[in-house]
Amino acid sequence: MDWPRYTREFETQLRLERNLSDNSVQAYLHDVALLRSFAEPLGIEPQDVTEENLHSLFKQLNETGIAVTTQCRIISGLRAFFRMLVMDNVLPDNPAEHLAMPTRPKHLPDVLDDSEIEAMQKTFDRSLPGPARNYVIVEVLYGCGLRVSELVNLKLSNIYAEEQMLQIFGKGDKERWVPINPRALKLMQDYILTLRSHLPIVPGEEKYVFLNLRGHHLSRVAVFQFIKEAVEKAGIHKTVSPHSLRHSFATELVQNGADLRAVQEMLGHESLSTTEIYTHLTRQYLRDTISTYHPHYKKH
Repeated sequence: MDWPRYTREFETQLRLERNLSDNSVQAYLHDVALLRSFAEPLGIEPQDVTEENLHSLFKQLNETGIAVTTQCRIISGLRAFFRMLVMDNVLPDNPAEHLAMPTRPKHLPDVLDDSEIEAMQKTFDRSLPGPARNYVIVEVLYGCGLRVSELVNLKLSNIYAEEQMLQIFGKGDKERWVPINPRALKLMQDYILTLRSHLPIVPGEEKYVFLNLRGHHLSRVAVFQFIKEAVEKAGIHKTVSPHSLRHSFATELVQNGADLRAVQEMLGHESLSTTEIYTHLTRQYLRDTISTYHPHYKKH
């Protein structure tokens, strides 16, 4: 039986040649095990697998309701497995090479308008250091469209006050420059001068802008938590996370006619197609607006 032998060879390649983490290796091996559990009862060895076999496998997976994102990952894993067999001259061609990736549903979290952002901010007691810092964070997330990971890793050296710009290092440590409006910049500068300066900063944490009360830089979990609490206190009946503020930032820009490539640059999207989801949202907003306010639509 060739499944155990080629699976071992695949694991060796993943660990030694590609130097992948244990979690990644296990994910790849799980993908091969799925195919094996489908093929082996049919007497199909790795070198006998055809593209038609793979289509049958994914038809079965679809019927079990497996998520689209999981299907995409499995396809990637099987492509890597068969690529190894092609390189080892076990197969002439990769049967998974031309499998179409299933379309991922385009889903956006709920977005907030200006009044809802203000309602959230009003829940923070700015006479206290923690809530006062949180007020500033909401302003920066909404005003600059940052990812929460980018915000908690923002350093003092990334603030260019005279230019009113932030230097951001996003996914893959890719650098981009994001404008910060005068209000958000002043709030951040006031926080640094009046609140942050009085914290017992832990050695090594001095470079970070946003710190917790113990002097460590803020965690993503802490930001998620206080935003969730603020939404509840404000009586906003939406599913909101820090990422919702980033989406709200982008939605406001696109709805008000901003150039899509400029929005792409500010968000740090690799592909314009990622940014284009906001045009779909805007079209829905326009449809909702006309159906709500046009008298003919309201009648019918």
